[in-house]
Amino acid sequence: MAKPIKETPVLYDWDAYRFEMAARNVVPYPKEEKERIMAVFEEVKKHCAFSV
Repeated sequence: MAKPIKETPVLYDWDAYRFEMAARNVVPYPKEEKERIMAVFEEVKKHCAFSV
């Protein structure tokens, strides 16, 4: 049986401010970096056998 999910902690003061600023100022990865990551992922996927 699964364990119950704990409540999400509430952020206050400086922690809440930092979290909100980080959420508002997301910088996407460059296209070249995304392509490199996907190439590595496809290579790893070829060598792994996952059963569903």
